[in-house]
This record gives sequence, C-alpha cells and structure tokens, in this order.
Amino acid sequence: MAFARMRTVAVTGASRGIGLAIAEAFATSGWTVFALARSAAPVEPLRAKGDVRFVSFDASSNDSVLAAAKSVLAGGARLDALVNNAGIALSASLAKTSVEDFARIQQVNVAAPFLLTRELLPALVAAKGRVVNICSTAAKKGFKYTSAYCASKHALLGLTRSLAVELASKHVTVNAVSPGWTDTDMLTASVERIASSTGRSAQDAKATLEAMNPLNRAVKPNEVAALVHFLCASEAGAAITGADYTIDGGETV
Repeated sequence: MAFARMRTVAVTGASRGIGLAIAEAFATSGWTVFALARSAAPVEPLRAKGDVRFVSFDASSNDSVLAAAKSVLAGGARLDALVNNAGIALSASLAKTSVEDFARIQQVNVAAPFLLTRELLPALVAAKGRVVNICSTAAKKGFKYTSAYCASKHALLGLTRSLAVELASKHVTVNAVSPGWTDTDMLTASVERIASSTGRSAQDAKATLEAMNPLNRAVKPNEVAALVHFLCASEAGAAITGADYTIDGGETV
C-alpha cells in the first residue's frame, strides 16, 4: 500500500497572533510545521496538536534567517509551503522616524522574507510548493504616522508579484494575504497608544479602529489562517499565483 507523503510548511512569527493561528491550522490538518519564532515557549502547546518543530528565528538578523533556513532544510529535501508572517510595526510621524527605525522595519518585513524564500527555494521547487506573504492593508494605501511600515508592506507586495512571475515556470506559486485590523498584540498596542494620547478609554479606542471597516469588528487570526491554509493546501490554490487576498472586513472597498 502506498502512503501519502506528509506535507511540510514553514511559518515565521509562529509564536503569537496570526502566525500562531496559521501554525495551528496546519498542525491540526496533519502537516509537519516548522514553527519559526524567537521563543519556543508559546509554540510548545501546539505539539499536542500535531508534528510541530520549533526553529529559532529572528527576522532582524540575516544570520538568524540563514541558520533557520538550514534547520528547515535539514528536515528534508522538500518543502510544500512557506508562510512569511513575521513582521513589526512602528507608529510615528515622519519627523520622529529615525533612519535606524526605517531600516529595522524594512529588514524584518521585507529583507527577511526575501532571504528566507531565496534560501528555501530549492526545497519549494522540489515540492512544487506555495509561498504566502502576509502583507497588510498598509500595502494598498497610506496611513498617517506609519510611513516606514507602509513602505515595507508595499515592498513586500511588490516582491510577491515579482516572484510569482519569476517562479511560475518552476511551478511555485507566490501570493499575498493582506489583513486589516486583526485581533492581535499589534491591535492591542495601537489601542493603548490611542488611549494614552487622547485620554479616551481603551474600549472607545478599539471601537474607533473597528469602525474603520463595514463589518465593524476586528478580523480574527483564525480567519486569516483559514485563508492561508486554502492557498497552500487546496487543489483550487494550485492555479492561484500573484494574487493579493484582502481580508479586512471591507475596509478598503
């Protein structure tokens, strides 16, 4: 009897928020998950849900990205999917955004996905794999006080589209998923900043952000994870490349 090969996925930023939800979605559906993150402790509970393997990963360090790629490749010659999810944000006016801040945002949000995808490409080609980059509605329009972040997400979307064209002949698909405000630590931090600067309650500040989309609520991490899983695991996803799937409650409509 022939047995189907267990499929593998590498997920960056897998210790919290959207990344943790993505890692869980793949683990519970029978995939081997390389959970790339700075800390192993938040990933540990996922081991009870499937074959989850922690890989130390710091997107701010090229050496760490390269070491993580080697660790993933040591697990086998094929990689069915890569989800570049790790990212950071900065809320500051242009005048208060330092060159160092700008460079750090680009390193984590753009350079790390570029480098990791490049290093893992042979394994992705061997599996005719799929890449999903987690962008943002900030890849589609400008937001005040987030010039560095918007620039990085616009760049990541451009990288996605370029690689989709370049890698199509190798049967590797590359797509983007762009969430709006999602119920994660990033949303919590934004709520705290608004409350602190305006004197409003955290509840009122959160309501203001949620009211930015017609559904009048934040996106849930598991909703983003389900969309990523569809692009990586479904038969229908095999013919989708260069696409940018917006999941924002209608914010950018």
